[in-house]
Amino acid sequence: MINKETLLDNIEKNLNDIRDKNALTHCITNSVTINDCANAVLAIGGSPFMAEDAEELEEVVTIADVVVINIGKLSKSQIESMKISAKKANETSTPIVLDPVGVGVTNLRNRTTMDLIENYDIAAIRGNITEIKAIAKLSGVLDESNTAKGVDVNADDIITEENLKDNAYLIKELASRLNTTILASGPIDILTDGETVISIDNGDDMMPLITGSGCMLSSIVGSCIAGSNPLEGSLIAILAMNLAGEKARAKVDERDEGTGSFRAYLIDYLYRTEAERLVNESNIEIL
Repeated sequence: MINKETLLDNIEKNLNDIRDKNALTHCITNSVTINDCANAVLAIGGSPFMAEDAEELEEVVTIADVVVINIGKLSKSQIESMKISAKKANETSTPIVLDPVGVGVTNLRNRTTMDLIENYDIAAIRGNITEIKAIAKLSGVLDESNTAKGVDVNADDIITEENLKDNAYLIKELASRLNTTILASGPIDILTDGETVISIDNGDDMMPLITGSGCMLSSIVGSCIAGSNPLEGSLIAILAMNLAGEKARAKVDERDEGTGSFRAYLIDYLYRTEAERLVNESNIEIL
């Protein structure tokens, strides 16, 4: 288990490695957020590639550094593309990041998510706590789960100081069972590889008010783990996103603006991510 001091000490090297890698980040994502995801990857230091047609996917994955699969807007052809990409990624030892958007809402999303988890090696899963609990239920780690509320967090699932340890234990057990790294994002984020468990208490409550903040996060998780490792890469991604959110909110309030401006500033501050800020302004704890 890695300690807090080591995590913080490694941030500068990991961020430099991520930018030096300029990871070709192959994203199969949804049309609602694809532009924001591409810009977020560019801002953090990656190189986005948004391929989806089955005819070219094996070629794309062969040269990609990471594959990000986002199930936000499913179709039969897209599901097939996800499977082709996941299969080739495992053959080429290319890490896969899964964003199980809306899992728990429909049988199609449940089947697609579990098919990917059960049949392919997934390096990291990034979802909100309701989505992660839905996977825990489908995996047999959790007996009961609240009904998913579309793509948003169910109010009963929101991570607080009071339920932090219980949620951390559940997510740690799930990560261990699935042999993956899980980032459950919310007011307090929980990150674990099944051994080390980290809470991250940064970010801003305006972030869920723009479409795509979670999809952007999953995409930059991909770029970051390609240049680092699943645990520390995911930590860089969530800290960069959360601190960019805090800075964007401060700018919006200063100028008496709204969510449209917030969205633009969020990408601006992702681009301006600095290791010193990640270390000094992060609020992380090892649980």
